Amino acid sequence: MRQSPIPLTSRDVSPAAAIVLDKVHLTLEGPAGPVNILRGVDLTVNAGTALGVVGPSGSGKTTMLMIVAGLERISAGQVAVAGTDYAALDEDALALFRRDAVGIVFQSFHLIPTMTALENVAVPLEFAGRADAFDRAEAQLKAVGLGHRIEHYPGQLSGGEQQRVALARAFAIEPKILLADEPTGNLDGVTGQQIIELLFELHDQHDTTLVLITHDLKLASRCERVVRIADGLIVGEGLPT
Repeated sequence: MRQSPIPLTSRDVSPAAAIVLDKVHLTLEGPAGPVNILRGVDLTVNAGTALGVVGPSGSGKTTMLMIVAGLERISAGQVAVAGTDYAALDEDALALFRRDAVGIVFQSFHLIPTMTALENVAVPLEFAGRADAFDRAEAQLKAVGLGHRIEHYPGQLSGGEQQRVALARAFAIEPKILLADEPTGNLDGVTGQQIIELLFELHDQHDTTLVLITHDLKLASRCERVVRIADGLIVGEGLPT
């Protein structure tokens, strides 16, 4: 099996395309039989774009994000991220590609409770073999306003501070793609707004392609582009009217 990312050669993809989903289907087996989660999603996102994804609960938003992240394998179709065809990668190669190219921020912060903020941010850098892992982690924590909290554990941090650590961890690897799934869902309004301002600031600074899943239409409107998903299909562009 091939062990390293393979550039797409089987179809024409614009060099500007950071994410390409081509007729993507995902069918899972349920107690009552097969369940069609995604039913032929077509989506191209240009590099550096901020894309908002909106739709009702159960529409397939998070599933689509997990597919772009390489955390869920599709049943049919094609997925290409940063010019790499996921079908060409086995699980080990996909994990290495995700480590180096994709940052993810969830609604739940997913920090390791027994590690300090500094250690949480340094982990992916250490996995990547970065000799400067802790120096870079400290710099990234300072960039999100947590230079004074680097030795604190997640349990000693507020929700907003924990999400700042999660953002620092996601951006520390300088990802080409950043995926954010309801990043303010567990935060109060004021704290959530601070996190969003920071998210877009980092997106602009790093020129990262951002995919933001949100139920907040006002937040989605801050993105350059918005797609609507329903019943496992992208059903339109722009905010609903």
